[in-house]
Amino acid sequence: MFSLHDELTLLVRAAAPPPALDAARRCLMRVSSAGMDGIAGTVVAAAGMFAGTNVDDLIVLTVLFLAARTGGAPKAWQIWVGQYAGIAVLVAVSAVAALGLTVVPDGWVGLLGLVPFALGVRGLVAAVRAGDGDADPPPVASGAVAVAGVTIANGADNLSIYTPVFRTIGAGPAVVTVAVFAAGVALWCLAGSWLGSHKKVIEVVERYGRWIVPGVFVVIGGLIVIESGVLGRIF
Repeated sequence: MFSLHDELTLLVRAAAPPPALDAARRCLMRVSSAGMDGIAGTVVAAAGMFAGTNVDDLIVLTVLFLAARTGGAPKAWQIWVGQYAGIAVLVAVSAVAALGLTVVPDGWVGLLGLVPFALGVRGLVAAVRAGDGDADPPPVASGAVAVAGVTIANGADNLSIYTPVFRTIGAGPAVVTVAVFAAGVALWCLAGSWLGSHKKVIEVVERYGRWIVPGVFVVIGGLIVIESGVLGRIF
């Protein structure tokens, strides 16, 4: 059984993107200096890991809640359900991989970025076809399944962080970590809803949302694919 310090050290050394790496390092320093262990230490470590690996999810959630307020779709409950389902899939895949089973080869997870990219392209095409008419183009993510797909694609790179952690901690800390993640999803959804409730932002999205929302999805999907290095494996 690994200690909390070992768990966090492994997290810091994992092949994580810069935001997650920095958050993990800060978490390691604070927990180590405070001498925390047990449930309290696991909660702190899990919270730091969730926050550090899901900062970009706040952008996605804010855009989705803005779309819900200005266009009526996806519904708020669909965003919540989709976000929980997406994070649940990521945690489940990480847990399975921690047992030594490869669900998706690490070198190819970047292809999941094609999901938000395709949704964004579809939205832009619909916006072009709608032109300047009164009819609004269909929403980029119209339901819980689409939201879950974007969440999974956006968090696919987190598998390299979650997997070694679940491999080294026991059943008890794993349950605590999952519970912290569940609370983190709720906090993220509330934060995204709040960020997407500002009047001036809503006014801008009501006017240009048909371009902004799918544009954000295209950028996010493109960055996932490019930063994963999967293109080098194809070409």
